Amino acid sequence: MTTKLIAVLALCVLIAACEPADINETKPTASPATQSTSTPAPSPSVEAPAPASAVAGWKAGDKVKVTINGAAVEATVVSIDEKALKATVKVQGETKERTVNLSDIVKQ
Repeated sequence: MTTKLIAVLALCVLIAACEPADINETKPTASPATQSTSTPAPSPSVEAPAPASAVAGWKAGDKVKVTINGAAVEATVVSIDEKALKATVKVQGETKERTVNLSDIVKQ
């Protein structure tokens, strides 16, 4: 009888440990007196414009250095995608074009 009681007690402890904590217990609620009357944040625009400094520095045909696998290699800009903040470049010595982040490009 004692072993059954200990087994039931252990099972109850295991079940209680596996249950998720009640979110309302740990979350403090603010009283109406302490709530601030702040204005709501402005809604974000549908399309955020690209930073001017990231795009304005390069155009097709520019000679640049691109960081690929930690090494800076010389390349030529083929095109710029302002929305995705990426550029298509042709790396010197390679036949294929690569798409890289604008942050990986440095002017020569």
